[in-house]
Parts: sequence; structure tokens; C-alpha cells
Amino acid sequence: MTLTDPTIGLVVIDTNIALDLLVFEDPAWGPLTERLAAGELSWLATAAMRTELQRVLGYPLIARRMAQRELQLPAVLADFDARVRMLEGTPPRAPCVCSDPDDQVFIDLAVAHKALLLSKDRAVLSMKKRLALRGVVVQAAFGA
Repeated sequence: MTLTDPTIGLVVIDTNIALDLLVFEDPAWGPLTERLAAGELSWLATAAMRTELQRVLGYPLIARRMAQRELQLPAVLADFDARVRMLEGTPPRAPCVCSDPDDQVFIDLAVAHKALLLSKDRAVLSMKKRLALRGVVVQAAFGA
């Protein structure tokens, strides 16, 4: 499997949706989970994305939810590591700049690889048309 393999869809997943997958196990994301597990999609990530996830996992609300589900930080990060295709370095800055600087890394990576970008963030969703011009489809949900 390579990044240029046309049979594998590339996807960039923001932190909120990563939490839905890794902590909350939101059934709405079942089709995404199935396609990732089947190798039909490749979840692209960078070290910066992992660092952000680790930071967010420490938020009191998230930490309480993890405790309720008996999830430990190392296990959630290991699950992330097992599901993603970790890319080295930092993607080039996309010509589309997000109003939320924390979301820019997701946009940069999606534009660099013309990947599907899954995000529920308003700042990202407001960029749908501009990102479409760069070959990036932005979605807040994922169908079967």
C-alpha cells in the first residue's frame, strides 16, 4: 500500500472525530471504522496531530469519560498509533488558511495528499468550497 495506490482512499481525521472513534466509540462512525479496518481507507496523521490528541485526552471532561470506560491514556494513544499511517515531517502550508490555527495542520495534510477531511469544526466546515478547489472533500459525517 502506498500513498499513490488508487484503490486506497486517503483520509485526514480531526481530533474531535478521533475522540469519537477512540474514546466514545460513537456508532455513527461505524462505517468509517469498518472501512479503516478493511484497509479501504488510510488514516493519515502527523506527530503534531498525535501531540494534540494527547493534550486533549488530558482535558477533565475527556479524562472523566475515559475513566468511566476504563480507558488509559497509553492504550488510547496505542490505538491511535495502530490505526493511523504516521507521516514524517510537516506538510507544506496550504494556500487555504483556517481561522482556527489548531485546525491548520489537518487542512495542510489533507491538501498535500488531496485526502478526504473529516471534521465537525465550524472553522473547517466553512472552508468546504475553498478546499474543494484544492481537491479536498470536507465532511462532518461519514456514510457507508
